Amino acid sequence: MSRHPRSGLSKVNYSPVEAAIRWSGLLEDEIAILQQTLLLGRLTVISADDWPTLQLNLDRLYDAMRHNELAFGRTGITDSDRALLSGTELTIRHVDLKRWMATMYPAHKPSFLFDKAERLPHECLYQNAGGNRTADYSHHDEPELGDGVDKKVSPLRLTISAETTYLNVIGALLTLLLGHSPSGKRYSSFRSLESVIRALISHHDGRPGITERKLWTTFAQAKRHLSAMP
Repeated sequence: MSRHPRSGLSKVNYSPVEAAIRWSGLLEDEIAILQQTLLLGRLTVISADDWPTLQLNLDRLYDAMRHNELAFGRTGITDSDRALLSGTELTIRHVDLKRWMATMYPAHKPSFLFDKAERLPHECLYQNAGGNRTADYSHHDEPELGDGVDKKVSPLRLTISAETTYLNVIGALLTLLLGHSPSGKRYSSFRSLESVIRALISHHDGRPGITERKLWTTFAQAKRHLSAMP
């Protein structure tokens, strides 16, 4: 197993909630989340208002186990007894979870399962230090780099002009999606930025950049950038 800088991030096996917490990047809230599930007496119920991504990822895990896509067991020992799916002893081994996620959600590379090299976008792996091809990500969303890799990918950043273009287009599209015509008629059926984000995740989940956190960040940058233009 790869070593990670934060203790408790990776384990030999996880309860479904522990796995979903780490997948959702909510390790800092783990105690509060586990306390809530214990109080509710159910491990499959999470507050959708407080942690919407957590509930989604938890549902994905249970769906995969119910459909025999993800191996599970009892207190760390693999066991296909389906009665475990409604019990509190249900666990998922680290190696099984990593294998399943690499197959079903290849764009998701949470750090508790994948090391820095494994999370590096594949576009970077075949570039050489003298290449001039730009990567498909901006400097706001650069991958974490291992030793010796930073020099190879340094020429891969988007140019400032290209990033400006993308942010202008995104900001302009948001203005249309959430705006009104001069007569007061809405341009689209979307009522809020949150509804746009939910629709994007629903239709394109798993693609790079299509995550709740990344979309909020990107849209905020685009709106600020567009409003700052003369």
